[in-house]
Amino acid sequence: MSVLSQIACSIVVCYMCLSMGLMYAWPSCTLKLFSSNNTTLNRPMTETELALFGSLSSIGALIGTPLSGFLLDAFGRKYSCILFSLPQVISWSIVTVSTNVELILAAMFLSGIGGCALLIVPVYVSEICQESIRGMMTSGAMIFYGIGLLLSYLLGGCLEYNMMNYVCLSMAVVGVLALWPLWETPIHLLKKGMEKDAAKAIAFYRRLKETSKEVNQEINNMKRALNPELDDLTPEEEKLKPELKTVEKMSKWRFIKKSRSSRRALLVALTLYLLAVFQGLVVVQVYAEPLFAEALPNISPTVSSVLLAVITVVAGCIAAYLIDVVGRRPVMIYASLLAGICCIALGSQIHVQWGPHWVTGVCMYLFCITYTFGAGTVPYVLGAEVFLPEIKSLASMVCAQTAWASNFIILFIFNPLVLAIGLGPVFYFFAVFCFSSAVFCFFCLPETMGLPVDVIQTLFAPKKKIQSVC
Repeated sequence: MSVLSQIACSIVVCYMCLSMGLMYAWPSCTLKLFSSNNTTLNRPMTETELALFGSLSSIGALIGTPLSGFLLDAFGRKYSCILFSLPQVISWSIVTVSTNVELILAAMFLSGIGGCALLIVPVYVSEICQESIRGMMTSGAMIFYGIGLLLSYLLGGCLEYNMMNYVCLSMAVVGVLALWPLWETPIHLLKKGMEKDAAKAIAFYRRLKETSKEVNQEINNMKRALNPELDDLTPEEEKLKPELKTVEKMSKWRFIKKSRSSRRALLVALTLYLLAVFQGLVVVQVYAEPLFAEALPNISPTVSSVLLAVITVVAGCIAAYLIDVVGRRPVMIYASLLAGICCIALGSQIHVQWGPHWVTGVCMYLFCITYTFGAGTVPYVLGAEVFLPEIKSLASMVCAQTAWASNFIILFIFNPLVLAIGLGPVFYFFAVFCFSSAVFCFFCLPETMGLPVDVIQTLFAPKKKIQSVC
């Protein structure tokens, strides 16, 4: 019953990513309509406005992500989720009642502010789930984002324009209302000195009595995580100067500067995010329609896009299972190696056409699957579980902001690269990052499956030689 309760609550939180996916995929359903003379808007969009239509959400995310990093600690995880779910409601409301081009663009920008869901949701879920299911539930953020994309494609293909907007608005409202019955995370309440409320939150998520032994034990574990022994203390110093174990209240940046294990964890997480983005799936998603039109001419681009979204969701579900059974490290290593092979196959097929056209489509689908297994899941799970509670909101914000900035960079340089070396060789470039990810994870990424955060930190701490005192 305890595990089922945590799964149910995690689904409610991950629904925020579904709402985000609905709006982020909406331009693909309406781009042709808004640029045609039969547009539902007050006038057709210009080429510049069409470019902004697809990119303003990313600009909004670059603004919303650092703001959410601050509000996670100021307002708490629950109310941050509710606050950043509201932009989707406001955006769909504007889209539903307005036909003005400028207001539609403003709605896309507002929806992008809610893009910090990929930061907030993993943090929230990782703090309410026990270690045995933490990885699986944390990866739900990407799974539900994929479901949102899929639903947006399906609704756009099956429903009339206004009806789709009403349905998506209703779904966004449901997501906000569903968050209200949840409790704040226990670790955040304990950070605020609200130990009784933290015990109630644990009892709520574990379906236990507040006075039970299990709740008390978990409170004690959280207290140890909130008062880490910073890496500068040797075992001898701990024995001779026990007062040094009491960690003074310090800023997050000073904490990172002082804690070598936190710095190493942040460096590993940032590197994983960078390598994951530059493996290139975002480019495949952007250019999926023309590539599928060439590779699978007998299938409509809408069907191909829906199939791509279905494969992404299914692969995400399998990845969520594997990372809590096989482990984060082996999944990331092998998935990155396979993604690199797929990139080489796809690039060479586009470059020299060594096979029939349908091979291009098969290679794209296989690349999508292998990417989702590794780079599309593991970095988000690690980013939510390797940081101590004192710096989790700041460190997670830095990682998410790095991912958004990297997305912008890769999309910015993609067209010049294609013009300079061609589309096929660009995938060789992506393959280099895939293989680099595998090598980096082999040498630098410790296994964190099923471990509490204080134990995870010891994996990043530098090994010290303990000299015997005679």
